[in-house]
Amino acid sequence: MKRRALLGALGAGLLAVTLADLLGRAAGFRALGAGTAADRVALTFDDGPSERTPELLAVLARHDAQATFFVLESHARALPAELRALRGAGHQLESHGRWHRHALLLAPWQEWEQVRWHPGGGTLYRPPYGGHSPLTRLLARLAGHEIALWDTEGRDWTDAPAADLAAQTLARVRPGSVVLLHDGPAVTPELLDLLLRGLHERSLRAVRLDELPPQRIGWRAGLGRLRQSYGG
Repeated sequence: MKRRALLGALGAGLLAVTLADLLGRAAGFRALGAGTAADRVALTFDDGPSERTPELLAVLARHDAQATFFVLESHARALPAELRALRGAGHQLESHGRWHRHALLLAPWQEWEQVRWHPGGGTLYRPPYGGHSPLTRLLARLAGHEIALWDTEGRDWTDAPAADLAAQTLARVRPGSVVLLHDGPAVTPELLDLLLRGLHERSLRAVRLDELPPQRIGWRAGLGRLRQSYGG
């Protein structure tokens, strides 16, 4: 009986973890995602601030574009001048958590600290890797935060050239898209410049996420995300 109870508990735990990944990260049900704007696209950057931040700010300023930066507490503490520069340039600052660790690698009390931290002035939280534990949505609600995801990846964490990444990203971008980039990779400033040029050619303006604005991901959009995530 004890063995059966243990196996039942393990099975229930595995099911909860699987559903958290499927519904929370891959489908993104009820998280904030793409909007319906006909002339705008939201550019978002994870992981900053970094030593690359001034380059990104220069590119954005050159194109008169705005963006949203989901920053890490550890990086913000290490690079306060870069954080001040982001805020001073009028970009939106939101939370990427205290540590760049998947939610499933955090104890519940650690995930609470992860979710409730914020650089100030906003209410959005983007989990590292988009990862969810069975507690992520509940903890975010308790902290007064909303989960913000994306629909288009710039894939600047790969080794591909900036021109290839820009072409692939622009092929996927639609009016109202939320584009995921990163503050840190060497390729990102050049990629960002090419993306902004391509968006301008399509009469799409790069804005902060709160200027899009994002919409909640419903069942139809969520099922589409599932098919895209798992190659269906």
